[in-house]
Amino acid sequence: MSDGTRPGPGAVGAGTVRTHCPYCALQCGTLLSRDDPAGGADVRPDPDFPVNSGGLCQKGWTAPALLTTPDRIRTPMVRDSGGTLRPTDWDTALDTVAARLARIRAEHGPDAVGVFGGGGLTNEKAYLLGKFARLALGTSQIDYNGRFCMSSAAAAGNAAFGLDRGLPFPVTDLGAAEVILLAGANPAETMPPLMRHLGAAQLIVIDPRRTPTAARAALHLQPRPGTDLALALGLMHILVVDGHTDRDYVGRRTAGFEAAWKRAASWWPERVEKVTGVPVSDQREAVRMLAAARRAYVLTGRGAEQHSKGTDTVAAFINLALALGLPGREGSGYGCLTGQGNGQGGREHGQKADQLPGYRMITDPAARADVARVWGVDPEVIPGPGRSAYELLSALGTDTGPRALLVFGANPVVSAPRADRVAERMASLDLLVVADFVPSETARTADVVLPVTQWAEEEGTLTNLEGRVLRRRRLLDPPPGARSDLAVLRALATRLGDLPERYPDEPRAVFEELGRASRGGPADYSGISYERLDAGEALHWPCPGTPDGEADHPGTPRLFLDRFAHPDGRARFAEVEHRPPAEEAHAEHPLYATTGRVLAQYQSGAQTRRVPQLTAAAPEAHVEVHPDTAARAGLTDGGHARVSSARGTTLARVRLDPTLRADTVFLPFHFPGDGRANLITNDALDPRSRMPEFKVCAVRIEPAELELPETEAGNDGIEDDIGEGFGEVFTDGLADEGAATVLASASASGSASGQGPAPGSGPASGAASGPAPGQGPALLQDARP
Repeated sequence: MSDGTRPGPGAVGAGTVRTHCPYCALQCGTLLSRDDPAGGADVRPDPDFPVNSGGLCQKGWTAPALLTTPDRIRTPMVRDSGGTLRPTDWDTALDTVAARLARIRAEHGPDAVGVFGGGGLTNEKAYLLGKFARLALGTSQIDYNGRFCMSSAAAAGNAAFGLDRGLPFPVTDLGAAEVILLAGANPAETMPPLMRHLGAAQLIVIDPRRTPTAARAALHLQPRPGTDLALALGLMHILVVDGHTDRDYVGRRTAGFEAAWKRAASWWPERVEKVTGVPVSDQREAVRMLAAARRAYVLTGRGAEQHSKGTDTVAAFINLALALGLPGREGSGYGCLTGQGNGQGGREHGQKADQLPGYRMITDPAARADVARVWGVDPEVIPGPGRSAYELLSALGTDTGPRALLVFGANPVVSAPRADRVAERMASLDLLVVADFVPSETARTADVVLPVTQWAEEEGTLTNLEGRVLRRRRLLDPPPGARSDLAVLRALATRLGDLPERYPDEPRAVFEELGRASRGGPADYSGISYERLDAGEALHWPCPGTPDGEADHPGTPRLFLDRFAHPDGRARFAEVEHRPPAEEAHAEHPLYATTGRVLAQYQSGAQTRRVPQLTAAAPEAHVEVHPDTAARAGLTDGGHARVSSARGTTLARVRLDPTLRADTVFLPFHFPGDGRANLITNDALDPRSRMPEFKVCAVRIEPAELELPETEAGNDGIEDDIGEGFGEVFTDGLADEGAATVLASASASGSASGQGPAPGSGPASGAASGPAPGQGPALLQDARP
């Protein structure tokens, strides 16, 4: 097998590999080179990969900086009796974990151990993690952080179409669109290269904020947080009443229209305006634009999905798309903008509480029998469904919940709702094990920390938002002391008494088994191989295997062109009704808070807060407030605010934004400590997807008097009080160099706009390849000098 650094599969010359960005679900193509004398890598966009076509955002350009971060975890750690994490060897760490897991399982049963995975894990890791949990541990208690991202859209998509794939068409199809409705999506900041494909279309953006995406829109609908469902019902009402329904399509290709229409019929435009704040004229203009377009798309993002009614909200937008006749028609459609790097593949192969490989339900007897044959066990051995992500975290350490937790590729101390409660529950565990490559906030609280490889040091596959399976290729050797997640799972499984051959630690072997286990499922990978991917084939699932002698299946870039995945081939309208958010604004908490991402940071920030260029662009927690709201609260631009809900309080620097709704404040969720936006978010769950209500909660805001530490650029400047001894061990006296402060001093913050560097020259050289502060376009850098 080629190591990927010589000419051959995936290689483009000595010392260079063709691979993909480690961040969002676009999985932009990159060329990664071993040209940095410091031992890191240089990156440039792959001009031949159609999703990004030679462009990268700030995060992509600077991704190699993480490979040489000073606080990289390089040795296993075990917390001693005095509460300090101390370095140890791998055998001692693994023996400690296995012995303590065995004792907990013997005393409390297999469900006393939980597993929490991540949407950034490769397909191979996600598959083997699910197998490890259910066989080696025998537990049903496994879920992953993707539950917090795409679960509502997945539930709605499965119900409507019989199958969930983020985009059931290639990203490049969007380039020919005339009109695109974006409901709760801000790709100009969260996935800037996507904007290349949206440039020709008129955009209708639904968002309570005037985001960079909304600023580019032909029409911006700015609803009150928590009212997107009412707005979607209202748009459906206008569409039907004004005669724009595609009656032929609805009759031939769908079911359930009349029941859905009865719900929408009561949402006349004036009622919608009263509930959402969106003017009737704007509602009518949105419908007119969609109905007049020959090629149109409806796309949803986290803003529509992260609600206690997120599944119904997405279903209402799917209803709108179906009434227009868009899904299953080439050049038009509905899609979900999946967020995490492997958010699509990560939800297909078994790390979800209710799922088996191939996107099959764990309660399906046929699916259980098929997977059991591949695994060589009796179907009865496979546990049933377990708790969803937040319910799992909330149950930790309780009488009926897990007493031990293994975390792979996640940072729930920052990313979970009601974060203080999650931290308390994790602190109550008998054993917390974290596998990571940097000391995240969750790793700092662990009893055992296991150092693992990162993206440029490993082989594998990921599946991007359009369902295309992609190869991750290794360029660099991992540092001494780091092991792959697959090797960790194999070592733990054998120590727990399982068969070593059940847990291969070579990615290719795991992928081949994954293909067999997915055969016949909705997400069938059985016809995909490393050989086909390395030969350059663009393979979208489903891609079933074919008998010997027959041509390989070409994959399925466009779904539903002939029929939907329900047995009768028809899509389903959903009968949904608007309801208020779980928590309305009231006298004590008179404002709505909503959360989201900014351009220069990613997810919990554990990776991007360690990149100096990104820290300079977005250094601290902030809260966006309308000037009138700020004046009433006694806040000043650049001052500090305390934002409080019924669950907790977070601290942030004030940014005045006259385009924001006066009843709404916005906080990014990337920052740690007292700046965690998720200290205030609501843990109310969607009854179907179990998605928490991240996007709306009732808050009050008031001035906060803070004495800020003096910081140097690239250093967090705060005392490390989590996991005593961590910095000493991992950074030789450097406390999280490159990590952002909770609230950095103004002198150290550089550009605090969150919009990134100003236009200028091309990428900087060195390990932190990409635009340094003050260089490169704000949103997207082309592959040119």
